[in-house]
Amino acid sequence: MPTESLSNICNQSLDESKAEDVIILDVRTVSSFADEIIIATANSNRHATSVSNKLVESLKEKKINIIGVEGESSSGWILVDCGDVVINIMKQEQREFYDLESLWGEMMPSKESI
Repeated sequence: MPTESLSNICNQSLDESKAEDVIILDVRTVSSFADEIIIATANSNRHATSVSNKLVESLKEKKINIIGVEGESSSGWILVDCGDVVINIMKQEQREFYDLESLWGEMMPSKESI
């Protein structure tokens, strides 16, 4: 399955589950483990669990292989690894603390160097 289709399926599921501030980072030029990283915010631990459960269910319905699900709802961060696409579902506090957007943004080439 093309990565674009996988990220669209994930994005649709996250949207239906009311995840907030969903972003998709194309990291193929700086990462050997994934082509895209999706980051989404959940408004509570329970919401993070619900969002990740719905996402896993949607992926299984489409017969997409899930490599693993890491994290616990009490941690405020759940990661769903689908190989080419890695989805991070985080509470706002964890998202701000870890700031994955900046971390990956620093590694990605600037537009001038492309």
